[in-house]
Amino acid sequence: MQRRMTWKEFLFILPLLLLVLIFSLYPILSSFVYTLFDYQTNNQTKNALYTGATLNASLYAEDCEYLAHYLKKDLATAEAADQPTLTALMETLVAQKELYANSKQTLSLSAASEQEISALIEQIRDTVTSLAARYPDFRVVTKGPQLLNEMETCLVSSNYVGLANYARLTADTRFGQAVGNTFEFTVISVAVELVLGMALALIMNKAMRGIGLVRTTALIPWAIPTAVSALIWCYLYDGTSGVVAALFTRLGLIASPELLLTTQGGTMFSAILADVWKTTPYMALLLLAGLQVIDRGLYESSAIDGAGAVRTFTSITLPLLKPSMLVALLFRTLDAFRVYDLIAVLTKGTPETLSIYAYKMMIGQSNYGYGSVIVVAMFVLVALIAFVYVKVLGAELIRE
Repeated sequence: MQRRMTWKEFLFILPLLLLVLIFSLYPILSSFVYTLFDYQTNNQTKNALYTGATLNASLYAEDCEYLAHYLKKDLATAEAADQPTLTALMETLVAQKELYANSKQTLSLSAASEQEISALIEQIRDTVTSLAARYPDFRVVTKGPQLLNEMETCLVSSNYVGLANYARLTADTRFGQAVGNTFEFTVISVAVELVLGMALALIMNKAMRGIGLVRTTALIPWAIPTAVSALIWCYLYDGTSGVVAALFTRLGLIASPELLLTTQGGTMFSAILADVWKTTPYMALLLLAGLQVIDRGLYESSAIDGAGAVRTFTSITLPLLKPSMLVALLFRTLDAFRVYDLIAVLTKGTPETLSIYAYKMMIGQSNYGYGSVIVVAMFVLVALIAFVYVKVLGAELIRE
């Protein structure tokens, strides 16, 4: 029977729970909330989360006062048939000015008030349009349109869109392309890194002279910051002076040195090669940790029984290394799936992965509402990948 945690014991883990809540759960929940709004920081009417209509009351009242003043001046020269309309409109503006003049700067509106103000602005605009042909010199005609545009910006409608952003995501071909590019980059790079990392780990696991130097040298690429390694490979891929680009051209792998960083296929290949060079040592390090715990007596018994290197690897090394392989694959897959800095520095955002697309949408276009939907979609995909690894591979390990 499990013993229940006392409140004193709970206090010990409370700081950890608060850290998880602040730095893990809060960003996730915030991102989900943003997906329900058309939140754009470069748009004055959408630069906050408005669940209902709001009004810049002081500015709106000031605009109403100016329009009423102009109508009063224009009444003296207006025809008798137009005076009742202008008088009624002026009185309405005066009433609106008195209603909102003493309100706080930002005021929440009911749906009825929002509809009333929108209808008034539309009515004034129609009146100004009809007066323009007969009274081109009226002050309300010359200065009214600017004030009306300002009044429209004073009224901010709700930017709550519910699940509309998710519906937009399902029809977004650019998102589908980004998902395809992300999976292509992840699958190829992780598969190559697993093979090369396994070979490197087997070499570093050998007890021979100079193995310490070999291990240290092999880990150098992983120790280099990703942005720095991306710049290094950018120079190597350069179409005019890059050594790698010139070598690939002479070997017939590409038709021209410029193709590595200017075509879709070239940029994908370039990014994968740079990623494999940098993170293969990390994969090897994780696998080496698993190799170190395998009992050496098993290899001695295998050698006595006459088993070859291939049989020993498939019957002893590979089965006992599966837990370490699961950890290595999980870490590298999740890391590769979220790749951003390598592609951003190396190819300036091509091929467009999910992280690159989300960055362009949120930072480049200041569209945090739809950008958050992409981030949430990434979160779901990452969670699914982790679930598959843990449930499928983990279950297989438990059975064994």
